[in-house]
Amino acid sequence: MSIDYNVTKHLIEILEDGKDGFAHGAEKLTEHDRRDLAATFREYSAQRAEFSDELDRLASVYGDDIDEHGSFLGDVHRVWMSLRDAIAGSDPDGVLSVAEQGEDHAVNEYRNALSQNISANLRSIIERQLADIESARDAVRAMADG
Repeated sequence: MSIDYNVTKHLIEILEDGKDGFAHGAEKLTEHDRRDLAATFREYSAQRAEFSDELDRLASVYGDDIDEHGSFLGDVHRVWMSLRDAIAGSDPDGVLSVAEQGEDHAVNEYRNALSQNISANLRSIIERQLADIESARDAVRAMADG
């Protein structure tokens, strides 16, 4: 398999995990009457879905069929989030903390992808998506600090 295929597959897994994580976080924030934060989390969930679709379309152009299921590490992260919810009562601070950790992970994985020998088309998409993910991470961090 090509480097582009492997990088694309991995980033789609990360994006699917982020989409699910933000959607779950939005539900928890709504339960705590933080609809303002929940709306932002729903926007980030939709953004991750769009990013995943964009990478999948690029892979299709090259004839690759990417499996779009979340990663094992994502499953572990969601299990950890569920345990934390049970312990912390899923308060908004806990949700924001978990989201911040997830975004730090996504940024690191995107930076790692850019260190690979990938095609110019894929590099361009990853760079643009990374800028938006870094912006989202910074916004989540500001919400957690605020």
